[in-house]
Amino acid sequence: MKIVSSLFIALLFFNLQCNTTKPTDVNTEPLTVKEQVRQGAMLVDVRTPEEFAEGSIDGAVNIPLDQVQSRVDEFRGKPSVVVFCKSGNRSGQAIKILEENGIHNVTNGINVPQMKEALK
Repeated sequence: MKIVSSLFIALLFFNLQCNTTKPTDVNTEPLTVKEQVRQGAMLVDVRTPEEFAEGSIDGAVNIPLDQVQSRVDEFRGKPSVVVFCKSGNRSGQAIKILEENGIHNVTNGINVPQMKEALK
């Protein structure tokens, strides 16, 4: 009988713990690109210098995809990084390189038109 009573008390305690209310006002949605930029995100255009010269996003720096690995230290310590290119392919590759080097606060802005739309 002692075992049954102990088991009952343990189950009752467990049930009470499981029924505690969870906070509902915590925002777990990722920040939008616009919010990231407001908070000091590093904007990186990973297209070639020639493509970058044709037009990019105000405030963006040009670090071509073939230089991302060698310039990875420039990404460290930033609150967040938003990379973009012409189609989203090179920016996806850049994100992979950055994450392999321990930089995980990276967003794929896809391409210049989508970035311009996101920043409106």
